[in-house]
Amino acid sequence: MQKLKQKRSLKDYFKLYFSGILMGSADLVPGVSGGTMAFILGIYEELISAISSINKDLITKVLKFKIKDILNTFPWQFLTVLGFGIITAILSLSHGLEYLLKNQPVYIWSFFTGLILASVPAISNRVKKWGIKPYFSFAIGVIFAFILVGLAPSKTPDTPLFLLLSGALASMAMILPGISGSFILVLLGKYETVLSAVNNRDFITVGLVAIGAVLGLILFSKLLKYIFANYHDLAVSLLAGFVLGAVRKIWPFKIEKFLGETFERTTSGDVIFISHSKIVNVLPNLNSPEHLIGLFLVVVGGVFVYFINKMAVKTPN
Repeated sequence: MQKLKQKRSLKDYFKLYFSGILMGSADLVPGVSGGTMAFILGIYEELISAISSINKDLITKVLKFKIKDILNTFPWQFLTVLGFGIITAILSLSHGLEYLLKNQPVYIWSFFTGLILASVPAISNRVKKWGIKPYFSFAIGVIFAFILVGLAPSKTPDTPLFLLLSGALASMAMILPGISGSFILVLLGKYETVLSAVNNRDFITVGLVAIGAVLGLILFSKLLKYIFANYHDLAVSLLAGFVLGAVRKIWPFKIEKFLGETFERTTSGDVIFISHSKIVNVLPNLNSPEHLIGLFLVVVGGVFVYFINKMAVKTPN
């Protein structure tokens, strides 16, 4: 593991701030991982080391107000500058994304679908040796995610506990190159909620998600490091399968399927007919200009991730 860098020039901190902007931009878009961006920028191992330094010993020092010891041993400069860059990106891009989700859902979800589909081979390439067990793990991931997202309600609760959980699960993207924190929020039905909260300065919602993210980083970092150190190929193949199966959730081409009508009689004796329908995924309609543009954006998203991961492969660690 790379040692934490203790000394940086002002120029280095500007570069680090810009790295944070790129990471925040990546994690704001489902399918592009902030972890992958950190990998490309050559700060991934330092980031993991910094996160891992948040341990029992550090908490003890905080509780005892040993400020000098904390400043001397904890990489606060690195995390603070990087964090400001991430926050800058989120505040700058969230308005545009929220607008597109509300006004051009087919186009934006098509682009996101391309990003996520292209992430599957990018994650799969991290499996060191494919065999029966990794293939089985991949299949389990696909089936589990496909069923899970089908069962998940379209709207999840905005309770403090669920927002904390959403932040905690999304924070894993900072540790794992290949999976996006925003993608986790999409699966949990909280992506648009968080975007709206940022744009409307809903500090309670943003704060709960942020607290959950911090707790998640602290709690998951060591566990995930252990899992990937001891069960690397099984974990990566399961993750790749999960991402593929979960595409069901964000598939952009949908129609409203009519299920029938029922009727109810009011207290006054009038009969009210109630139509029942559900939104179902369909193959793109090649006669629809909207769907053709959507297919083009799927390809654009896939090509974008391809080049991002091509850069990651070429970047020395």
